[in-house]
Amino acid sequence: MPTYQRQVLICGGTGCVASGSLELQEALKDRLEACGLTDRVLVLQTGCHGICEAGPIVVIHPEGTVYTEVRPEDAAEIVEEHLRRGRHVERLMQRDIHSFYAGQMRLTLQNCGRIDPERIEEYIAYDGYQGLANALFSMTPEEVVEQVALSGLRGRGGGGFPTGKKWEFCARAGGGKKYVICNADEGDPGAFMDRSLLEGDPNAILEGMAIGAYAMGADEGYIYCRTEYPLAVERLHTAIAQAEEYGLLGDNIMGTDFSFHVHIKEGAGAFVCGEETALMASIEGKRGTPRPRPPFPADSGLWGKPTNINNVETWGQIPQIILKGGDWYNAVGTERSRGTKVFALTGKVNNTGLVEVPMGITLREIIFDIGGGIRKGKGFKAVQIGGPSGGCLTEEHLDLPVSYESLSEAGAIMGSGGLVVMDDETCIVDVARFFLEFTQAESCGKCPPCREGTKKMLDILNRITEGEGSPEDIDTLERLAYQIRETSLCGLGQTAPNPVLTTLRYFRDEYMAHIEEKRCPAGVCQALTGYSIDPDRCVGCTKCAQVCPVQAIQGERGTPHSIDRETCIQCGACVKACPVQAISRS
Repeated sequence: MPTYQRQVLICGGTGCVASGSLELQEALKDRLEACGLTDRVLVLQTGCHGICEAGPIVVIHPEGTVYTEVRPEDAAEIVEEHLRRGRHVERLMQRDIHSFYAGQMRLTLQNCGRIDPERIEEYIAYDGYQGLANALFSMTPEEVVEQVALSGLRGRGGGGFPTGKKWEFCARAGGGKKYVICNADEGDPGAFMDRSLLEGDPNAILEGMAIGAYAMGADEGYIYCRTEYPLAVERLHTAIAQAEEYGLLGDNIMGTDFSFHVHIKEGAGAFVCGEETALMASIEGKRGTPRPRPPFPADSGLWGKPTNINNVETWGQIPQIILKGGDWYNAVGTERSRGTKVFALTGKVNNTGLVEVPMGITLREIIFDIGGGIRKGKGFKAVQIGGPSGGCLTEEHLDLPVSYESLSEAGAIMGSGGLVVMDDETCIVDVARFFLEFTQAESCGKCPPCREGTKKMLDILNRITEGEGSPEDIDTLERLAYQIRETSLCGLGQTAPNPVLTTLRYFRDEYMAHIEEKRCPAGVCQALTGYSIDPDRCVGCTKCAQVCPVQAIQGERGTPHSIDRETCIQCGACVKACPVQAISRS
């Protein structure tokens, strides 16, 4: 086996692949071969490094040098300067990424960006499947459940139910056949935590499921992953085949009498299938709609058998808990929210990507220290946390320690970890309308409160953003929101009103400006804004009139022009054409 002097790790996550990392990898290999360096430099494709904003990412070891925004045409310079002469390519190191990683605690994501996810040997080299071995050879199933309970881990899929308690219910259930399920139906807009983990470290999920199956007495498991995650599905298939070849999945695992088989079920991308009863119906080949509970899945789940469902991140934390002990995990976080949480940090923030932080960290630390603050030096306005069913929190919450309890008290939820940052040019009413439009469109339609109630709320929000709202609409929105939350069948309907309720709670003045003053303070809602020409600055050059596609601008050459707002389609072409910045939107 050759001894390599250097390793070149290239991000193979979906974001970097879309930015050309595969082409970059080929260019590097070609250049290394041309220079006769293939026996000294190993090029590997890894999972997501987290800072997707700066991709494609290249890391060179043993120096640990990180290059960002690397293109295939940079390959020759990297090989010549760094790999042959030992000199950094400074122009590819301009991005300050130290702060992005400094505040994180990467436990679940520790292998993402470190190993080749398509080679099980690399996972094993970093203690992979050691947790499963500990469970099978040193612990009883009851002791495994006890360690998970001791860790304080709560479900990372949104509900935050104690994982140990959930496992205990399923372990105690009678009957012979049992199932475990990995919920990988990640559907929140802007969220990609589960996808990146599946792409970057699929064996961690399989090991977690195998440990859970041993603890609860299951011999079969399903991973429910949406079809639009093709790379994740491909790597899962690869990981399952390799694990079976090594005797780590399948019959008589590691020579014991424990057997566990894993299947992949590809979903069609319906948001409601993230709800566990709808998900199981979809696996069974039925329409993916929720059902009333009880019975709970632990008693009657997939095909009527006792079933445990956890999401990707939850399963991904299990191997380390069993390997290092529940006490180790329990030492991280707050009193009732233990461990770490992965967030997809997106929106108007400088550093977007995946971040894993200890529970108890503040929103300010996530957004300003790790995220690098608001883009273009603009002001912070709000952060939507918990996905489309979460809530908008304000500047007064920036020092709020992130935990299940604190977020709930503020009107938001942890959710699966979506975190969308908004600047001071964001219209909060439009944001609430956007998220409600998403949940309304994704309603399965089974229960009237969700199907009809969210439609009614969306109609009201549309009217408000179009300047046709009335003061009574606020009372109607709140009344409908509470009714929908109390009477909907599943979590989708019960949480759908959250964005409206939190924005009404913290930004009521902005709603009233739309209704009473027919004004959008952020200048976003088109029906309430328009372009105008400052007559003191206009020089009458006619350039704006020449580019206007609907002839909405009038005026003689050399005299100030004006815009007919009834005709204007607000395309903004006149703003770009004006040489003296006389046109603005208000």
